[in-house]
Amino acid sequence: MFHHFLIPKSVLDGNGASPALALGEAAGQMLQLTLVIDTVVEQQSLEVHLQGSLDGESWIEKPLAAFPQKFYIGSSVLICDLTAHPEFRFIRATWKVNRWGRGDLKPRFGVYLFAESVASVALDSK
Repeated sequence: MFHHFLIPKSVLDGNGASPALALGEAAGQMLQLTLVIDTVVEQQSLEVHLQGSLDGESWIEKPLAAFPQKFYIGSSVLICDLTAHPEFRFIRATWKVNRWGRGDLKPRFGVYLFAESVASVALDSK
């Protein structure tokens, strides 16, 4: 079964990308992505996307999945259907942060992003 952190518990204060994660047997399957935000400051936004790759080096521009823009503490679940892209062998998360207003304009989000195969989620719920 596929259970991996794309972003381990971290504080994001700038744009970035996670390391490449090999899909292995999960290639061409459906993944459940769980994004948890546990720390925020006011007047900031976070965008998180999932990219695919054939070799773990070159990444497609168009995201395979994207969470709606986030502003607050909470958790979100997104299903990513990789059945239309069985050629991808690697995935990674990318993120963009933005902060506006007064004071220090450095964003700060405490987050983690977990990916697991939908088949394993269905088995766990029984």
